[in-house]
Amino acid sequence: MSDTSKKQVIDKFKTHEGDTGSPEVQIALLSQRIEKVKDHLKSHGHDNHSRRGLLSMINKRRRLLHYLTRKAEDRYKDIIGKLGLPQ
Repeated sequence: MSDTSKKQVIDKFKTHEGDTGSPEVQIALLSQRIEKVKDHLKSHGHDNHSRRGLLSMINKRRRLLHYLTRKAEDRYKDIIGKLGLPQ
């Protein structure tokens, strides 16, 4: 992931100035990384190490989304809508 695209994602999903660690930013960055690994696995189907990393990232994103549902459901619905993730 290049620094410019990472900065763009952070700028788009930050909740306040200087925000780099809110659940929204973490979920957005994980979603971007998940898409890159999914594209990689389409052409390298036998890469089981990357597949394991993909599953780990998906589970981390799932846990962060679950955290948001418990703490702030409106923020959860907002991030789901922006990223186009299924509920």
